[in-house]
Parts: sequence; C-alpha cells; structure tokens
Amino acid sequence: MRLLREPVVVRLSPRLGAVLPAVAARLLRDGAALHADTDVPVELARLCGAHPVGDAVRGLLLTLDPRTGVAASWVATGATVLTTPEPAGAALLDAVAVMDRLRSPGGCPWDAEQTHRSLMPYLIEEAYELYQALEDGDTGALREELGDVLLQVLFHARVAQETPEGFDIDAVATGLVAKVVTRHPHVFAGSEQVLTAAEQELRWEQLKRAEKRRESSVDGVALSQPAVALVAKLVSRATKAALPADLLPGSDGGSGTSLFALSAAATLAGEDPEAALRRVARRFAQDVRAAQRSARAAGLDADQLTAGQWREHWPGVSP
Repeated sequence: MRLLREPVVVRLSPRLGAVLPAVAARLLRDGAALHADTDVPVELARLCGAHPVGDAVRGLLLTLDPRTGVAASWVATGATVLTTPEPAGAALLDAVAVMDRLRSPGGCPWDAEQTHRSLMPYLIEEAYELYQALEDGDTGALREELGDVLLQVLFHARVAQETPEGFDIDAVATGLVAKVVTRHPHVFAGSEQVLTAAEQELRWEQLKRAEKRRESSVDGVALSQPAVALVAKLVSRATKAALPADLLPGSDGGSGTSLFALSAAATLAGEDPEAALRRVARRFAQDVRAAQRSARAAGLDADQLTAGQWREHWPGVSP
C-alpha cells in the first residue's frame, strides 16, 4: 500500500475518542507504526495503542489538530491527512457534555440549583419563541430557538439523571427511537402498506392507543395547552372516533361554549383555529403599534389618545 511508505497524519474526533478512519485501520493491519502527537491525551493515546511520537518521521501520527505540534511539520513535508468521519448528529455529544459540565461540581451555581419545576416556565417560553420563529418564517431565529428548546430537553434529562429512579439523555433518545420505529411499521418492518399521510395519521393514533392502553380517544391530550388549541385537539380526536358533530358544545351556553363552537367549526373545516386566532392577534398588535407610532409622530401622547385620535391614526382607516 502506497500510504504505508509515507507519513500519515490522522486527525481524531474529540467527540468519538479512539475511533479511527477505516484507511488508518487498514494501514495498522499492514504494519504501520502508530504514534501520538503531544496534543493527544495520554489515556486516549493508550486506548488507541499509540506511542509518543519522539523523533519518528514515518508511520501514522494521531493528532487533534494537524495545524499544530509535530503534526504540522509532518503535513509541511507532504504527509497525507486522514480525518475521522463523524456521523450526522455528532455535535449533539458536545451539547450533552456542556450540560453535564454546567450541572457538575465547579459548574454554574444557577444551573446546579434548577429543578424540573423551576424549569417549567422556560420550557413554555422557549416553545412559544420557536412557534413565533416558525410563524415569521425567520430561518436564523428558527435555528436559534430549536437550540433553546433542545437545551430544555438536555436540562430536564440531566436533572432526571440525578434522581434515584431517574434516567439519562440516552434513555430519552432510546425511548424516542423505539416509539417512532414501532409507530412506522410500514417503514421499518415492511409489515404494512401506508400510501397517504391521512392513512398514516390514522394508523399512528391506532398504534398509540394500543400501546398506551387508553380507554378514550381523548386520553393523553395535554390539558395545559392554550384553550383554542385544546379545543382543536379534543375535537380532532373525538371526531376521528366518529363522534357526531351535533354532540359538540353549541353556541348558546355563554362565551365559553360560543368560543368552543367557533374553534370546533374551524377544526372541522380543516383549519387551525389557534394559528388563525394568533394571526389576527398579531395583526392587531401591529396595528396598535402603528397607530401609536403615527400619533406620537404627530406630537400626541400615544398613551392617552381619544377615540377620534385612535381612528385618525389607525392603519387603513380613512380620516
């Protein structure tokens, strides 16, 4: 093998430890000597079976950064550089390590004091900020808010890890994989055939009910979600179970039942009443800001406008 006669620098992945690229493993089987540069921790070098580089100028040289140390001089003289490939999602290991550092002795006092209950408001806040980024179509904000929601997942898993009956982030991921695979037998087992998204949605609910042994089609609906979204979810679940529409609450029992009836009607029409109401609310907030901006520019006290002044500066209203 040609590479066996030339110096080869192997850039290790700090995330994957003693994992080597396949080409490096073949070279070692063919008799190449394995050395470790000074930036490789002693324990990692030992796990790889590498010896200190010393005056060696041939063989394989392990390094974390080929731009520094002895590796840099090997590269300057024409050494081939191999990089240990990382699978998609490898950076999640960094996120887990950061969370562990924050909660460990010598980490952050604030992070160390948090509990599941104290973190609950942040979970709601971050979820809504992610929702808003999606509404706005803001890709930059979307990436950031997804990270903030991921932090909440990591945080709760790390807190749970510290309890006697707890679990860790690996248990969370393992459970997720098992659930998703189980609920997609047409993909992972090939035991069923699902041709449309609607068929899969129905099959998902059937598998979920069987898995969780639920007695009612509305079991498992999160009752803490916003009221309009809660109505939509309950109506969707019940009508999928063939509940007649005339059994839904009507509009003649006060404001609550009227709001339920409107939300139910929107859901049955294939709309998302929560998103629709949010769009109107956000548009209203924009109009309020625009009117007060206009009034302030006209020298008025924007916090003490008369009805006529509101109308005069309201967007889209002719004077």
